[in-house]
Amino acid sequence: QVQLVESGGGLVQAGGSLRLSCAASGIISSINDMGWYRQAPGKQRELVAGITRGGITHYADSVKGRFTISRDNAKNTVYLQMNSLKPEDTAVYYCNADCFSGFARRDYWGQGTQVTVSS
Repeated sequence: QVQLVESGGGLVQAGGSLRLSCAASGIISSINDMGWYRQAPGKQRELVAGITRGGITHYADSVKGRFTISRDNAKNTVYLQMNSLKPEDTAVYYCNADCFSGFARRDYWGQGTQVTVSS
């Protein structure tokens, strides 16, 4: 089994910054893609940013130029640096990882961390 634990959420004023972290632990053979998703009240969960094991990144148009995703493969950890935050960034942010645990491959999700941006 693999567990993903997020940290770093909180309340911040518009224009401020937050850094989210997500650490994977358990029986991990390797981790392929990792990503951050978010879900605002009454809305569907959406992809915010993703990163391959080799470091190739992609972003939702709404966060390009403001958010940066990175990862530390040695620590099985992915980060999301969020700058110039806007009230519309308010959501629960979830970490996702495509993991091999032994010979089994599946998607894992964190429990979510709340990000609230006040105007």
